[in-house]
Amino acid sequence: MSAASSSSSTSIDNRYTRGMAQFVAGLHYEAIPSEVIERIKLLMLDSLGCALYGASLPWCRILQDTLQQVDATRDCAVWGTARRLSAPHAALANGTQVQGFELDDVHRAGVLHVGAVVLPALLALTERQCRLSGRDLLTAAVAGYEIGPRVGLCMGPEHIGQGWHSGATLGVFSAAAGAARGLALDVDRTVHALGIAGTQASGLMAAQYGAMVKRMHAGRASQSGLYGALLASNGFTGILDVLESEYGGYCTTFSRSTDRFKLAELTAGFGEVWQTLAVALKFYSCVGSNHTTLDGIRVLQAQRPFGPSDVERIVVHGSQVTMDHVGWKYQPLGLTSAQLNLPFCVATLLLEGDCFVDQFTEDVVADPARMALAEKVSVRHDDAITALGAKFRHKVRVEVHLRDGTVMDTTVEAPRGSEQNFASAADVIAKFKSLAIHALPAHQVDALCDAMLHAEDLDDAARIVRLMTVAA
Repeated sequence: MSAASSSSSTSIDNRYTRGMAQFVAGLHYEAIPSEVIERIKLLMLDSLGCALYGASLPWCRILQDTLQQVDATRDCAVWGTARRLSAPHAALANGTQVQGFELDDVHRAGVLHVGAVVLPALLALTERQCRLSGRDLLTAAVAGYEIGPRVGLCMGPEHIGQGWHSGATLGVFSAAAGAARGLALDVDRTVHALGIAGTQASGLMAAQYGAMVKRMHAGRASQSGLYGALLASNGFTGILDVLESEYGGYCTTFSRSTDRFKLAELTAGFGEVWQTLAVALKFYSCVGSNHTTLDGIRVLQAQRPFGPSDVERIVVHGSQVTMDHVGWKYQPLGLTSAQLNLPFCVATLLLEGDCFVDQFTEDVVADPARMALAEKVSVRHDDAITALGAKFRHKVRVEVHLRDGTVMDTTVEAPRGSEQNFASAADVIAKFKSLAIHALPAHQVDALCDAMLHAEDLDDAARIVRLMTVAA
């Protein structure tokens, strides 16, 4: 009996970690509802488009250059480029690209960018060591998309409120789950994969104020999850009760007190409630917490057109998470801070008419017009919204005070592309193509789109990666 198997037979209470591992190891394509299969393909397509756009961003280039200097292995593709790296470094680079410009998906209640952590690790496996069919790939992806959000629901919004970057800290579990299913690990080894990944969890929210390293958090989580699955597959052991342990466990360590997390959420509804369907897409190139406000501005403009010169002040009432995450006073510290700061994004929308990739370049970070208009936007905490819980953490009430004395207001619970109002396939494809064309020729973009949307028909899922590679 291997070390991994024997150590799992102890009397330690790890019912939740093991319950997650049982779901992951036991998941089969035929057990996944058709609507979940159709959704995961659209979600994956969206993430691939985000990664291809991210390939040429300055911080992604620095990371690629640095990794290539220290890594002579050429097993796996860096998407949207001709470069190749080892599987863990490719996961790091590709995850950074997916999350590289605030374009990727988000599970709002679980506070996690899921595709950025699951797909880089999983797709690296298709190249490196295991031949996965398209159905295998989709099954493993769903396993990853189901696990991380449940850890987020367990931890609640206080996790990010106390300063942890949840996309990084939660993401290791999604990445490990997807990779473990891709490797077809049994339950015991999947427990160890989660336990190895969980002890690597890290990420600080202070990175949002301008640091490039914020972009790398998802890639690092994907890399950690991949390490977890690869090591566990060879008998390396992890923390068996990584989530439950009263001393040094994930939940007790990453939460201020034991009444701040709910372990039952970790395994709630497996096979009945599909968290994959709760993943939302972004149609603004900024942090998800800003989207409801931007939609609210557009709603009010449709009722009565107004522009920047008409605005006296704008007040956004939101949750404590919205206040802490995006409501701070803007400082021109870099594109990261510009894309995360709510007042600056409101100013961008009013001045430019949109808040997508073309509106965020290095020269706008200290734009006097945007900064002046941002000073007219304030964000206030609304106790009633916070009391609604994580599911409504992005709900806002937007008040626009115009110079002629008119006061307009609207309440937005969920933005365009959210799980309650998910985007059409046509909208997802259009977004994907608008981003992917920055890295690939049009015929290759079309072929990639077709392969991903018909992934269940692929004999070899590595075709998807090959279509994301630029010819040397």
